[in-house]
Amino acid sequence: MAERISAFTRAGLTFDVRDSGPVDGDPVVLLHGFPQDSRSWDRLTPLLHARGLRTLAVDQRGYSPGARPRSRRAYRLSELAADIVALIDQHALRSVHVVGHDWGAAVAWTLAARRPDLVRTLTALSVPHPGAFARAVLTSSQLWKSWYMLVFQLPVLPERAFTATGFARRALLTSGMTMAQADRDIAAMQDRSRIRGAVNWYRAIAFTTPKSTSARVQVPTLYVWSDRDIAVGAVAAGLTERFVTGPYTFETLSGVSHWIPEEAPEQVDALLGAHLR
Repeated sequence: MAERISAFTRAGLTFDVRDSGPVDGDPVVLLHGFPQDSRSWDRLTPLLHARGLRTLAVDQRGYSPGARPRSRRAYRLSELAADIVALIDQHALRSVHVVGHDWGAAVAWTLAARRPDLVRTLTALSVPHPGAFARAVLTSSQLWKSWYMLVFQLPVLPERAFTATGFARRALLTSGMTMAQADRDIAAMQDRSRIRGAVNWYRAIAFTTPKSTSARVQVPTLYVWSDRDIAVGAVAAGLTERFVTGPYTFETLSGVSHWIPEEAPEQVDALLGAHLR
């Protein structure tokens, strides 16, 4: 029988993993976004376990206490995807289903494009293919929706703003979070090394080349967008199909905000039930 996974390592960094569900079930790697961690999957994982699936929810680079490098370059998508390759390789998982939300979706897109041999299926929640996002910035109102990404390029200020709990709480509540979710994530971000690492995901965008974001995905892909997402517009969502050469399904959740895994876990579970087969 397979053993439980609590951590994996890469390049001197240690990443925490929450391994739950049937240990002999098909593995589903869950990748969180900003400003969350593996707890953001807590409403979805029991539903997946009921389907006989094993879930591996990773606290990614900048979030795991043992994986918080200071350099902005250390948070490039190529590095973030390589972290998940290390998880799969070290624990001989062969190939996995990958589900990512927000920045975790960007990592999932990158991983699937670069290492399709390791990804059985891809599911991206909220955030479209990086190439589609880049095109939408140039051709639609997406740049306006992404104004905060520009602010996050500044030194020190983003960290201070997020540790000012009143400001951060208002921003998260406006985006569709519940008070309980916002307070949970803000409390975790009071750790200065964690908020610096989390913001560095945005600062690493400056080191991203168009070639690195345009690779097509050939594995079976499910992309789920929600029409009350204030961060990602319909144009970026619609362009994503151009970057998938394999079987592709696009679903829109009506009346749901950006925080899909916690706001609509039953709907996600139903979609995954069909997709992962």
